Amino acid sequence: MEDMSETYPKTFGFPPVAAALTDPNGLLAVGGDLSPARLLDAYRHGIFPWFNPGEPILWWSPDPRMVLVPGEVRVTRSLAKRLRNGGFELRVDTAFVEVMRGCAAPRGGDAGTWISPMMVAAYSRLFEAGYAHSVESWHDGRLVGGLYGVAIGRMFYGESMFSRMTDASKVALVRLARQLQAWRFGLIDCQMETPHLASMGARPIERAAFVAHLSELVHLPHRPGPWHFDASD
Repeated sequence: MEDMSETYPKTFGFPPVAAALTDPNGLLAVGGDLSPARLLDAYRHGIFPWFNPGEPILWWSPDPRMVLVPGEVRVTRSLAKRLRNGGFELRVDTAFVEVMRGCAAPRGGDAGTWISPMMVAAYSRLFEAGYAHSVESWHDGRLVGGLYGVAIGRMFYGESMFSRMTDASKVALVRLARQLQAWRFGLIDCQMETPHLASMGARPIERAAFVAHLSELVHLPHRPGPWHFDASD
């Protein structure tokens, strides 16, 4: 496994996140590359890439920031029933590229996606280095949903999720949150506010508060991948 702290420089001179635009909310910088070191430096400072294929790389740090405290994930009665009796098998870090491709698939009539082959290649390198992770919902031997993101120290940055079966991504998020709580992770970054994430217990906080949390969490001992879930109850 590649040791990013020794192989790559740690900073790339991103502007301070307070300099991000308010319209569009959070746009901070343009250009650069998606090298592992630059991505890790961005995440450590509360910055993430988001751009359409063919566009320059755009870097964002919106205010407010949507976050989920692992111990505050909201599980409805119907979702709890799906977790117990839905026939899902939850795995971690066994199908990273497949999860990214699932997240990239068109949905809701959209023809395109921001998860381009370049993004898949970049995050696959982070996965190989032990920083990116996938949580997968399997049913009858098929991958039916999941999510992926990046972990640094005791901070998890969620990137995207997908479902091919009702509640498949929700059960993956609940399983991840419970495991992160057991591992004493402080936050799951959800980036932008959506009703779906709010229904799961996520809430917006001011960017300054988010960055303050980061400054502590990313310096805690790192848990490199591939991950393995603890035995569930």
